Amino acid sequence: MKTNKLTPEEDYVINQKGTEPPFTGKYFQHKEAGTYTCRKCDTPLYRSTDKFESNCGWPSFDDEVPGAVNRTTDADGVRIEITCSNCDGHLGHVFLGERLTEKNVRHCVNSLSIEFEPSTQGAEVQVAYFAGGCFWGTEHLFQTKEGVLSTRVGYMGGEDDSPSYELVCSGQSGHAEALEVRFDTSQTSYEELARFFFEIHDPTQINRQGPDIGEQYRSAVYYTDEDQKKTIEKLIELLKEKGYPVVTELEQVDTFWEAEVYHQKYYDKTGKQPYCHFYQKRF
Repeated sequence: MKTNKLTPEEDYVINQKGTEPPFTGKYFQHKEAGTYTCRKCDTPLYRSTDKFESNCGWPSFDDEVPGAVNRTTDADGVRIEITCSNCDGHLGHVFLGERLTEKNVRHCVNSLSIEFEPSTQGAEVQVAYFAGGCFWGTEHLFQTKEGVLSTRVGYMGGEDDSPSYELVCSGQSGHAEALEVRFDTSQTSYEELARFFFEIHDPTQINRQGPDIGEQYRSAVYYTDEDQKKTIEKLIELLKEKGYPVVTELEQVDTFWEAEVYHQKYYDKTGKQPYCHFYQKRF
């Protein structure tokens, strides 16, 4: 049986039957189409079509892949624990009779117990990488764009092979706070998203964005192919013709290091609003 290497946090939840704090998991408000698999052994567990918003603070599903999930009485003698039928990894608990959906079932699952495999059926999914100041605000605004399937914040363009938020903020790693955007090309285009990027941050500021100062807040685009590169070059030239002294760096994509869980969907979790990102039409 395949067993993936787990982080200490994942081991605590999956093997020691712990629980992640509510409203912190990366799949709590995740809405992309696809399949959720077991983090420990990759067994398919849930389909995105069975995911629903219960406002409980954890991912919720009202059905599972047939035969994928076992139910046993919890150690407290009251709740019903759910585990992966293949590796027995702890997923969470199942609750009945809440009448939140027609199926009247809620699988309350820890994000740390699962992984996600996006569906490509009926859509061409592409990826874009942008850096434009604090990644909280960049992500928050990109989440509003039609065609955006999912976002992750992280670190790019540095030298350290295991960057943390503290290391990046120290300026010692050379990384920028960056955003990964997965989008459906039938609903939007790379150029449309790139134009939006240049209009939600100030591309004329060097190593800063508003009150945030430091190399990690630089403006940069990491292209995945020549088409993306040419698109950014064209947009930068257009902005310069309009009088904007653009300093945005353009580099070929390198490793995207996913940031810590508490940074993902930060403004959704806290209810706060971006302080240095806002829309300003430039094209």
